[in-house]
Amino acid sequence: MTTAEEHIQQTSFQNEWHKLRVNLLISSGWLKNEIKDFLDDFGITQQQFNILRILRGANGEPMSTNDICDRMIDKMSDSSRIVDRLISKNLVWKQPCPHDGRKVQVFIAEDGLTLLKAIDKKLANLDSVLDKISEEEAATLNYLLEKIRS
Repeated sequence: MTTAEEHIQQTSFQNEWHKLRVNLLISSGWLKNEIKDFLDDFGITQQQFNILRILRGANGEPMSTNDICDRMIDKMSDSSRIVDRLISKNLVWKQPCPHDGRKVQVFIAEDGLTLLKAIDKKLANLDSVLDKISEEEAATLNYLLEKIRS
């Protein structure tokens, strides 16, 4: 286990909240790298995976790029650009909205559903990067992180 102090080669922090901020940033970067490595095998990015899961959750109903963006984990992502990349991979498709010509409707394609099924079969491999803590500890950490964001 590497401490925050060791990771950034600093001997002390101003207080425990400062150390917590640094620890969260270090952990976030580490987890993003783990997810990236996992998804590289499937040829998609974290943002593309997020959009595919959002569209699958729509159960075949169309979603606008604005609706997709509202549900994304990374709100700073350019959902229109990511959708275009998914279209080029034949994982989603879009059409003009029949009720509002300024909007487009985005749908998950059969290839997108197939890819998600393949990823789902291996998600336990991704979850295993967190197996240093128990399920009870994970629940506690989830509670604390949600409390911080409330």
